[in-house]
Amino acid sequence: MRIVITEFISLDGIVQAPGGQGEDSDGGFAHGGWTHPFFDPEVVGGSFTEALEKADALLYGRRTWQNMAAAWPERAGDPFADRMNALPKYVVSDTLGDDELTWNNTTRIDGGKAVARIRELRDGDGGDLVVMGSPTLVRTLLSEGLVDELRLMIMPVLLGGGKSIFPEDGGLHTLELTATAISPAGVHVCTYRPAAKD
Repeated sequence: MRIVITEFISLDGIVQAPGGQGEDSDGGFAHGGWTHPFFDPEVVGGSFTEALEKADALLYGRRTWQNMAAAWPERAGDPFADRMNALPKYVVSDTLGDDELTWNNTTRIDGGKAVARIRELRDGDGGDLVVMGSPTLVRTLLSEGLVDELRLMIMPVLLGGGKSIFPEDGGLHTLELTATAISPAGVHVCTYRPAAKD
């Protein structure tokens, strides 16, 4: 499987609470829902649809999974929502109990064993394992060299602080731009893959 990261991201590298107020106010973050003025169904929405069409499973950190699990089941009947709800889902968590995994087809991955288990999934057969949001998990995956594609929807806004997906491990991570599209609102959808090592 390929691990594909899809993220809304500001010009200053922030991914926190793109969907709405109250989604994640850690650190006093007050700009929840900052993506809404820049979303369009063709370019930005189309990027998510394309990623989901190639997905064989979804992978989340706990907080993102909880937000998604609270939102998507009630949207049944929409093709995108139906696909989200039907796909197998993995959530990395040390705190969620099995009785809390109410979003159908969800399997919990123990946080302490997450890297090893995700390596196993990646080494297995199948299509893409798509990660949305989940900044702590994405930082780990990037640090461990487990990301096969990074799809960033770079929005023309500065948020002045918040959560990032980028590792602070001192490591050099060279990427290659493989595709780009620009929306009418100025969102750059950029797809990167790890650069081939010499």
